[in-house]
Amino acid sequence: MKTTKLLILSCVLSLNTVFAQKNKVNDPDFPPLENRYLGQKPPGLIPEVFAPDIVSTEAYLETVVTFLPDMSELSFTRSGGDYKEPKLFVMYYNNNNNNNNNNNNNNRWSRKSISSTDINKYEERFNPSVSEIKSLEPFEDIPIVGFSVSSKGTYYFYVLNFNDGGSGYMSYSRLINGKYEKPQKMSEAINTGKYIAHPFIAPDESYLIWDAEKEGESTPDIYISFRQKDDSWGTAINMGDKINTPRYEQRARVTPDGKYLFFWKGDVKTREDGSRYAIGSPYWVDAKIIETLRPKE
Repeated sequence: MKTTKLLILSCVLSLNTVFAQKNKVNDPDFPPLENRYLGQKPPGLIPEVFAPDIVSTEAYLETVVTFLPDMSELSFTRSGGDYKEPKLFVMYYNNNNNNNNNNNNNNRWSRKSISSTDINKYEERFNPSVSEIKSLEPFEDIPIVGFSVSSKGTYYFYVLNFNDGGSGYMSYSRLINGKYEKPQKMSEAINTGKYIAHPFIAPDESYLIWDAEKEGESTPDIYISFRQKDDSWGTAINMGDKINTPRYEQRARVTPDGKYLFFWKGDVKTREDGSRYAIGSPYWVDAKIIETLRPKE
């Protein structure tokens, strides 16, 4: 059985970033642009591990980083080692406190771990669960695993059958006259391969990013498709060897300010007793890499 299943089950369920919310992401003072990323030196077109020793470590598994729409807080989960169960961490920008209690380079970010009693509340803030979409009439009977939503309110979601070798598909549903249309299955440009999962739709729906295992691949890679002039979706484009490697690459999303692409890279290992576990870290790269992949007209 593909080990992709282990990663999907062990990480936070949804990739969704709600761009429709009003936020302060364009306010240069909250937080200051240079401090939105824990004071880290921004990457170029070569992906780098995000925030070594602050978020990313060698001893634990950390999931991809998720920002609130106003970028005043970010979250990630950590598991392995001392953490018998995944632990959610939230880092928040404290504009009134310059106390650095987490080795965060005096950039006014603080970290807090979330208790088991509050974890669901915090996870919902960063990654709304599928209950949000499944409460709507067109989606009630669809076994949705995760989704992304555009600024227009269009849902892009995926279904996976773990018991059938990762079969599944991606669909969308537009908000029309205040109601969601019957979900439409996306074309073969998107729905090709196994473990088709983790969509990220651009706020303006000009491109779609997801991960999948294509024919001949043993681990998932990240793909992108651009919307065509006739409103169809272009051929899936592998995002290239700067991002995709023989390791696992999953869960790509662009930050709310549009500046960086975050994704998860890791491996699945086997213990002596035969049990399996994941290791990996969040990576980031300049979002300009997206434009380098856009087909020339």
